Amino acid sequence: MPDAPARTRRDAPSDAKPLSAPQRALRKLGLSRPIDLALHLPLRYEDETQLVRLADARDGDTVQVEGEVTHQEIAYRPRRQLLVSLNDGSDTCTLRFFNFYPSHQKQMAVGQRIRARGELRGGFAGLTMMHPTVRAAGGALPQALTPVYPTVAGLPQPYLRKAVLAGLAEADLSETLAPEVLDQMGDWPLWDLRRSLSFLHQPLPDAVLAELEDRSHPAWLRLKAEELLAQQLSQLQARRAREHLRAPVLRAAAGGLPEQLLAALPFQLTAAQRRVAEEIARDLAREQPMHRLLQGDVGSGKTVVAALAACVAIEAGWQCALMAPTEILAQQHFAKLVGWLAPLLAARGQRVAWLTGGQKKKERAEMLAAVASGEAALVVGTHAVIQEQVRFARLGLAVIDEQHRFGVQQRLDLRNKLSESEQEPHLLMMSATPIPRTLAMSYYADLDVSTIDELPPGRTPVVTRLVSGHRRAEVLERIRAQIAQGRQVYWVCPLIEESEALDLRNATETHAELSEAFPGQMIGLLHSRMPPAEKRAVMALFTSGAMPVLVSTTVIEVGVDVPNASLMVIEHAERFGLSQLHQLRGRVGRGAAASACVLLYSAPEGGRLGETARERLKAMAETADGFEIARRDLEIRGPGEFLGARQSGAALLRFADLQQDAPLLQWARRAAPQLLDHHPELARRHLDRWLGGREGYLRA
Repeated sequence: MPDAPARTRRDAPSDAKPLSAPQRALRKLGLSRPIDLALHLPLRYEDETQLVRLADARDGDTVQVEGEVTHQEIAYRPRRQLLVSLNDGSDTCTLRFFNFYPSHQKQMAVGQRIRARGELRGGFAGLTMMHPTVRAAGGALPQALTPVYPTVAGLPQPYLRKAVLAGLAEADLSETLAPEVLDQMGDWPLWDLRRSLSFLHQPLPDAVLAELEDRSHPAWLRLKAEELLAQQLSQLQARRAREHLRAPVLRAAAGGLPEQLLAALPFQLTAAQRRVAEEIARDLAREQPMHRLLQGDVGSGKTVVAALAACVAIEAGWQCALMAPTEILAQQHFAKLVGWLAPLLAARGQRVAWLTGGQKKKERAEMLAAVASGEAALVVGTHAVIQEQVRFARLGLAVIDEQHRFGVQQRLDLRNKLSESEQEPHLLMMSATPIPRTLAMSYYADLDVSTIDELPPGRTPVVTRLVSGHRRAEVLERIRAQIAQGRQVYWVCPLIEESEALDLRNATETHAELSEAFPGQMIGLLHSRMPPAEKRAVMALFTSGAMPVLVSTTVIEVGVDVPNASLMVIEHAERFGLSQLHQLRGRVGRGAAASACVLLYSAPEGGRLGETARERLKAMAETADGFEIARRDLEIRGPGEFLGARQSGAALLRFADLQQDAPLLQWARRAAPQLLDHHPELARRHLDRWLGGREGYLRA
């Protein structure tokens, strides 16, 4: 992505000098305004306010010492390194550097007095420091802890510290919280913003580091409160703005398409499906654009609810678009929807269209024409649905599946397909990753949420087993037994090609291994780099039952529905996210046969699984409830990763923690309407400070 343009007090002259490397690095970090710099907080702190005598230091302490260099040499065993002996009058310490330059040797020449700060280690060779921070001795000691900031290549800490302090001095940090809003904070020891930021950038040596690290200090509380309030203000503005927008009024007549679809389905809807279908129908009948999230666990039946919503739109004379993140998922939706709706639409002279990036030119031109003419009442596809050349005759409803997998700009593009008519389509977003309540309160405050909280009858509980990688042979025997019973098996691998860094078995190697282990059986291979036609052919063979085992990467994570598949093996399960593991497990247990999910894990050579990996695997073994899985996933990963922060288009919460700071979130929800209604100018300044024009992304 190109760097964001600089925000300056006046336009830069045309003959402005090119940016230096550190200036470009600042832009890369998004630090273009004084307030951005002021809000760029330290990762940690170093205490350079005092000197410690070597004789008084303990093994493992991080200390700053001052003394004279008594010896310097370059050693070559076991590898090239610079060794410097430092004597502070009480003891001697060896400073060891594996990366060094002539300037370092000059700075630490014999006879020079220097200050060195680092972790002190004892041993047979005496006291040592590995790669300490070194500067010339003399001068007053700092009066505050030294901040260490998040940075990028080309942006050294000294430059960044000066830039942050300059930003802190120049930024407008005047009060934006009205007195009555502050009064509602109750007993929280809230500092003002300028005092809070000044303290966090330069805390005094007597500051309680534990309070800084766990973010419970009053200065941190102020920042978290302001950040949450900005987010709630943005969401409230979005909701209110949506109330002034207009969308097509979509109602179905009695005996129309929705009722015809229900009569044609080979199954009955659950009570939860009927409830959310009615919620969606009520929204579609209003002039305001629907902005609803339909969430439900894996296999809860969201697609048929979306089909009913599409029927309402089509019955009212409008089109519906359904967009999925992968071609395999879009293909699954297309196959289901064609089966349910094609006969009903054919009677009306309409059809279901298919749009994807891999289509042949002739087929694509035919589909584009059908969409533009309105003959295609329902359009299913990948991101190809929102490309510029796709022109809808009358788009009334947009459905986005696995919405967290899409970038915000893509969601905005789909909503803008009706911009010419000063209307926008109703928007239904679907997710099989249930959103924990605190997350919904925060990030989806401008969304209405419908939840399918029961599974259709006939879904078989899936037994989950954790199996160490050295028991691989037992897993192969389990697969042999499943094949003998006429069942089918998924084997999911995390990589396509070998990686020296990760040393994981790849899908190709596993495919060869299983082909050798089960001679005479058709073993399939599926990964994202295969041509679309080849993917479709493999999936067709597996879906038909002709292929008993499918080795795949995570392209089968969502949407694949093969009721005869009863065993899921996930290799290197410790490498997967919790919601991803839950999605994969949901590919089995869709038929009457007893089903199992084997989480095959491998600890590092001679080591143990990391804490996060252990927590994930433990959660998978203990519960199959998607909402409980989502709650634990939020605890483990935090909101940014949970929502797909890289695609958000704007920073997610940087300072607040939705679990720990739930009371602050409740305060922000109460304070936002007060500030917006009674102090609109304060609200505007607050939003500009925290979001800087990025609010549109938070409303997508």
